[in-house]
Amino acid sequence: MMDDQNSPETIMAALSTLSPPQLTDLTNSISALFHLSYRRLYSILSFPTLFNLTLHHLQSLPLQQKSLLIARHLLSNLTILTPFIMQNTTTYSASSAVKLRDLDAVILLLLLCEFRQLYPEVLETPPSHWRSVLCNYVSDDILRLSGFEASSAQVLIKYVEMVIKCKRFVSVMGAAAGGNNDGKGGIEAATSAGVVVALPSVEVSENGNLECVICKENMKRGRDVCKLPCDHLFHWMCILPWLKKKNTCPCCRFRLPTDDVFGEIERLWELLAKMGGSSIV
Repeated sequence: MMDDQNSPETIMAALSTLSPPQLTDLTNSISALFHLSYRRLYSILSFPTLFNLTLHHLQSLPLQQKSLLIARHLLSNLTILTPFIMQNTTTYSASSAVKLRDLDAVILLLLLCEFRQLYPEVLETPPSHWRSVLCNYVSDDILRLSGFEASSAQVLIKYVEMVIKCKRFVSVMGAAAGGNNDGKGGIEAATSAGVVVALPSVEVSENGNLECVICKENMKRGRDVCKLPCDHLFHWMCILPWLKKKNTCPCCRFRLPTDDVFGEIERLWELLAKMGGSSIV
């Protein structure tokens, strides 16, 4: 089911704010990812053994694990935008590397989901027939976007389509699996340990005029306190337990990076919405 949160307008508005050199850098990064994905897809469909092994791996996974596969793939693609959307905030992003086996699995899974929407009756046949049918289905797309003739516009449009498709699948599959990634937002996750360790300690310069909103006590002048990327200050003993449970500032709800895949997707998507001048409900 479509909603504003999964709308392509969110990411398109964000891309429209980039300068020509930034768009060139982004397009080159996306093209590199596409070439890797198409090489893997070509290998899967060209070799029956690899196709059967990948399909068997997929069929052995519960729905929740399939949703997590797509979520990790989505995060790895959203991370390309990190240098452009972080601006003055922290540049850290949760690890989004995808293992080759999982990459093969998610590429085939996305292809099967797309194909089922268009030709559901074909996948009712024995799996031994699927490989040849899928080869014919993707051949034109692979040749068009893996060749040198692909324009920057084609690459960016294909990227937006892929990101939105993954986000919708994650929302629908996560809801069906009973997870908390139902696309409604509000995911609570702990702040990444790497981010917490890197938070700066600053000395309070004002004399008793600053209050820690967690304990409601004033910060004494000369005391070392924690400074979040949003510039709000807290006692270290107060903010550390908070960050072990949440990745938001207690004052302004600014989101810090998290190692939770779904929480990090939501954080980056909110940054995209702000970058494009829109908001996510």
